[in-house]
Amino acid sequence: MTLLQTIIISIIEGLTEFLPVSSTGHMIITQKLLGVPANDEFVHAFTFIIQFGAILSVVCLYWKRFFQIDHTPVPADEKSKFKRFIHPIRFYWLLFVGVIPAFIIGLPAKKSGLLDWLLESVWAVAIMLVVGGIFMLYCDKIFNKGKEENQITEKRAIRIGLFQCLSLIPGTSRSMATIVGGMASGLTRKRAAEFSFFLAVPTMAGATVLDMYDLLNSDSTWASAHNLTMLAVGCVVSFIVALLAMKWFVNFLAKYGFKWFGWYRIIVGLIIIIMLLCDIPLNMVD
Repeated sequence: MTLLQTIIISIIEGLTEFLPVSSTGHMIITQKLLGVPANDEFVHAFTFIIQFGAILSVVCLYWKRFFQIDHTPVPADEKSKFKRFIHPIRFYWLLFVGVIPAFIIGLPAKKSGLLDWLLESVWAVAIMLVVGGIFMLYCDKIFNKGKEENQITEKRAIRIGLFQCLSLIPGTSRSMATIVGGMASGLTRKRAAEFSFFLAVPTMAGATVLDMYDLLNSDSTWASAHNLTMLAVGCVVSFIVALLAMKWFVNFLAKYGFKWFGWYRIIVGLIIIIMLLCDIPLNMVD
């Protein structure tokens, strides 16, 4: 990968990581357009690792939530020792509960090679962009019962985690799946979006650790000074761009909902499908 390819892909990642348009799908398409080899081991790991760079922007923007212990009095109805124990660290406990489904379902998908196979399929991305886009045109009407008083509970966290597993299919969008999961559980769009951001941190941290482990146990020729520099550049660029995009998205989603993202997904997905059907090469660069 060249420096220009790295910067472009990282900008796309930062812009789309928290939008319900599938950051992984957009990176796969962008790599294809730029002529980046999809089956390259380093490129595959790069796709996941710079996503974690973008996710770290959540920790920066919401640092008070991530580094503050809850010192409020334990509610009177929480009489069990376990509930009293987790009360000060309830925020972290809910993230742990929410990430369990991804671990149970995602790890076997990764180890079996299914996830890698899906990541190489532009067809899968295009189809899921259209399918997800059509769903998003109606999901605001379907899941419009969110109430401000509804809080994140263990039951809601596990349900959102199950929805998150849908994003194993490229083009689905982790952000869309988790936000819809939160709305389906009675949360407002804003609260569902924020928990989607928070849940992304342990999820992508785990995915990054797995990819780094696989890279370190493979042929070490990938670890050239150039590749390591591209990884560093990619993480920094995606971090900065995601930080700028995230707050805008929360306000936009709370005000306008999913409709415009749905139309965008449908248009992009249909363009790619038409190109594939007509054997029009996606590569802009040979």
